[in-house]
Amino acid sequence: MAPRSKKKPAWIVEKERSRRAGGAETVWLFGIHAVRDALANPMRERLRLMVTKNAHDKLEAEIKASGIEPEILDPRKFNPPIDAQSVHQGAALEVKPLDWGDLSSTCAPRKDPTPRVVVLDRVTDPHNVGAILRSAEVFGARAVIGTQRNSAPETGALAKTASGALERQPYVKVRNLATALRTLRDMGYYIIGMDGTANSTVDDAVFLHGKGPLAIVLGAEGPGLRDLTKQTCDELVKIDYASDFGSLNVSNAAAVALYAAKPK
Repeated sequence: MAPRSKKKPAWIVEKERSRRAGGAETVWLFGIHAVRDALANPMRERLRLMVTKNAHDKLEAEIKASGIEPEILDPRKFNPPIDAQSVHQGAALEVKPLDWGDLSSTCAPRKDPTPRVVVLDRVTDPHNVGAILRSAEVFGARAVIGTQRNSAPETGALAKTASGALERQPYVKVRNLATALRTLRDMGYYIIGMDGTANSTVDDAVFLHGKGPLAIVLGAEGPGLRDLTKQTCDELVKIDYASDFGSLNVSNAAAVALYAAKPK
């Protein structure tokens, strides 16, 4: 008798789905908040909207303003091409990925003498990136920067976790992270890499360099920053934990670092 196949863990399923989405030409967003913000975003190219009558009533103003013609479906026949377990709340919107432009045009200091950017090194979990985008918007970061490969693409899960921030917070993709960091340095950014083994703290770096542009680099949970990324940073820093065994996941670490780096 053939062995019974094992069900894949949820995180593996999500990672595979994100990888497929990275190569997709369109993205399906779902959930009332994510769909509402995408409908209200003039930068979004919207292709198809599927809603139940209840969701349509909640989104009526945004639907009218966007000019898109909705497909109003019976809840029992609501079957957009998203995961069956997704909490869609009766709303799903097919869109083209956003184009925020290149690194220089998005992150150039311009009139702001103290811009902050977040740089992600191989952070592939869409929930983590969504949470980081939300924190970046709350604390006024100029952009979140990831790589074209080995970073979370736009997905419905990312958009839902970002709670609308995906539509407003630039999420810029670059081809090579080390090159991007050198470009930021040329624009005047001081680059700090988050590393739990560092001697200096985020507060130390902000005290010395916080009056100018600052880039905060975070790595994937577990492996952290790659060696080349560490070498390209100006300084490695850590969050000053209250105990020897304290640690945060990458999205929480980003929020703490962004709060600490707020211009004084």
